[in-house]
Amino acid sequence: MTCRLLLVDDHSLIRAGVRALVSDITGYSVVGEADDGDQLLEQVRHLAPDIVLLDISMRSTSGLDALTQLRATGNTCRVLILSMHTDPDLIMRALESGAHGYLLKDTTATELEQALAALRNGERYLSPAIAHTVINQALMRAQHGRQPAGVDRHNLTARQLEILRLIVRGKSTREIAAGLGLSIKTVETHRSQIMKRLQIYDVAGLVLFAVREKIISLDD
Repeated sequence: MTCRLLLVDDHSLIRAGVRALVSDITGYSVVGEADDGDQLLEQVRHLAPDIVLLDISMRSTSGLDALTQLRATGNTCRVLILSMHTDPDLIMRALESGAHGYLLKDTTATELEQALAALRNGERYLSPAIAHTVINQALMRAQHGRQPAGVDRHNLTARQLEILRLIVRGKSTREIAAGLGLSIKTVETHRSQIMKRLQIYDVAGLVLFAVREKIISLDD
């Protein structure tokens, strides 16, 4: 089944470029475009996309404001932020506002395909280029007491801790499976169990937990 995409960006050249990249990826189709955040809700209602590729900085209504409004409606379509911004606060705000992934605009076609595949499979995706930025921001928050509710890290098995480290570093399920010699289904099962045991269901929360519990550090 073809995965339906909605592009939301105020630069027509960016939309054209993304559309061209998507046209070369099997199983995906751009069903609509919008040039401002204030069109997002209407387009989502009308087109029912599976994934929204959303810019942050747009005229009138920003991507973050539009994302907040979308989540307030209860809509659960996947949202991939596609932005040139690497500001840590902005990235964390996007993840905390309900984005399922964050990809930089200078991405390659291969990375775009990986990100779309992750979201399509119910996963989250964080561009490797900003993984260090997110970990650093999480560390700063942890040092200032902005932490999620405490959970005993020993609720996780050694294998789950290993997989958690890879998830936090931005590795996809396929990459984790290949690296550890496991099946994709096994990794997906571990991922689900990790989130259930920690009661954390987003990348930002997992990063905060991993930094606070010293499962990962800035030197990793």
